[in-house]
Amino acid sequence: MMNIPQHVAIILDGNGRWAKAKGMPRNYGHAQGSKNVEKICEEAWRMGIKYLTVYAFSTENWNRPKEEVNALMKLLRNYMKTCLKTAAKNDMKVRVIGDITKLDEDIQKRILELEEATKNNGGLNFQIAINYGSRDEITRAVRTLAEDVKEGKLMPEEVNEACIERYLDTHDIPDPDLLIRTSGEQRLSNYLLWQLAYTEFYFTDVPWPDFSKQELEKAIEQYNRRDRRYGGVKEE
Repeated sequence: MMNIPQHVAIILDGNGRWAKAKGMPRNYGHAQGSKNVEKICEEAWRMGIKYLTVYAFSTENWNRPKEEVNALMKLLRNYMKTCLKTAAKNDMKVRVIGDITKLDEDIQKRILELEEATKNNGGLNFQIAINYGSRDEITRAVRTLAEDVKEGKLMPEEVNEACIERYLDTHDIPDPDLLIRTSGEQRLSNYLLWQLAYTEFYFTDVPWPDFSKQELEKAIEQYNRRDRRYGGVKEE
């Protein structure tokens, strides 16, 4: 009987290196990683996880070679179609976080259609971070907040943590209980910096395409060994 985290966030790392180790192009790794997202969504829901947030494409990923970026955008287009079918099959609610205005119009349209079609679903709450960077998210939130103060919609003394959270891309979503990063790297890479303030971190050397139900169970077992005090002290 394990304590299942309500919200798990994942940094999907190692797709390109996994492919390279197999003598395949990096884009093959991204394609296989995309397929694995669907599997882990299903396993997460079966385990009792209610929210799953994955880092699909960061604001910094635009700096990758143009050929790889174009391939990722093509993969993203195809994934939006697949995700719509998966969401219908599994009663999954999908939401995209990040600045989608920088994406091609057809991708923006597919994202909005996906969110609209799944908004009333009652299964897993699945968040996909696309063109997402936490500093960018906070900057956009502060800019909108400042405009609301300027227009008199909000008073400066009303600005507190709860107020700021309402301006973030993740508003109405509980903070992650557990962050998983695959493929051996141990950094946050500009991911959910505000939301991860009291999240437990789990790092694994397993690359994302090989991350399985068993690996997810290992992460949750490790999570169950943690003592979450949120800055306080538990009485003896």
